[in-house]
Amino acid sequence: MFSRSGLIVLTVFVLVAGVLTSCDSGSGAVRVGGEEARERRIVIAGSSTIAPFVTTAAEFFAVTSEFNTPIVESTGTGGGFKFFCRGNGPETSSIATASRRITASERELCEGNNVSDIIELEFGRDGIVFINARSGPELRFTDRDLFRALAKTIPVDGVFVENPYQFWSEINPSLPDMRIEVYGPPPTSGTRDALVELVMERGARTFPELAELEATENDRFMELSHTVRTDGRWLDAGENDTQIIQALIRNPQSVGVAGFSYLDQSGDRVKPAAIDDTIPTFNAITTEHYAVSRSLFLYVKREHLETNPELVAFLKEIYSEAAMSSTGYLVEKGLIPPSPDVREGIRVQLDELTTTLN
Repeated sequence: MFSRSGLIVLTVFVLVAGVLTSCDSGSGAVRVGGEEARERRIVIAGSSTIAPFVTTAAEFFAVTSEFNTPIVESTGTGGGFKFFCRGNGPETSSIATASRRITASERELCEGNNVSDIIELEFGRDGIVFINARSGPELRFTDRDLFRALAKTIPVDGVFVENPYQFWSEINPSLPDMRIEVYGPPPTSGTRDALVELVMERGARTFPELAELEATENDRFMELSHTVRTDGRWLDAGENDTQIIQALIRNPQSVGVAGFSYLDQSGDRVKPAAIDDTIPTFNAITTEHYAVSRSLFLYVKREHLETNPELVAFLKEIYSEAAMSSTGYLVEKGLIPPSPDVREGIRVQLDELTTTLN
């Protein structure tokens, strides 16, 4: 989008390579090029779904302000919270990007390191999409189909067994006679968390044995409904959803699981499957008609907000109308933004904080 983005992307890449992968395990200090960082920079880590949007905002911020380029790392939601909760020092991340809400155990981790005042900001909505190459077959799944394809253990004739299915046609005769091969995110990903909560739990409840188990042994139900098979039919493709797109192009007979924005940006190469007779679209996700949709969040340390004007300025850029209006550069990239009222409320918060800082 921006003619200067190539240089900025290179800058971000070099910084990230030296920052979040080079943490001193003893001191926890972030290092750049082998030396402890001497100047403060905004560090953002977390959801691979949100990373492209935040990176785009970082590029724009770098060329329209006097501040340094924020460092953005795609670690997955869980990895982002681990880094965020390490403490309040300037070497820690200021923002955790998340494709789900922070959990009780993650809040406990934060509080144990004196990260107790955390601001949750709604960032928009996203749909989890099942996609395949445009040259592949048209696909229509139900929650039940997907549970039978992806769960490690399933009920067969009233008995829980290791998943025996190897082809989609074995699960549902209306599906193609194509080997089950699904590329998706690893367990640290918020997309993976949402997949098991929004798809596999619902699919599990279509089986009487599992519905009864939920009522009598909820822990066991959660274990069975959330555990993805490990026999090679599901393939962890890393935190970068672009790797999933590339895998589908190489193998048009495979299926991928990714965030809607990756479908939106790669519609010339991949196409979506219908879930419960609904195709994922911007409007279907906004209205929650598409069932496999979720909220996205930014988590920000209040202590960093109150001491770092650069962080406030960056958040103002992200939530600006230039970024999030119907013609905004983040919307053009595939973001389904919060409502105008929510965006205005966040901007008011940031304006009040700016007044306090000044």
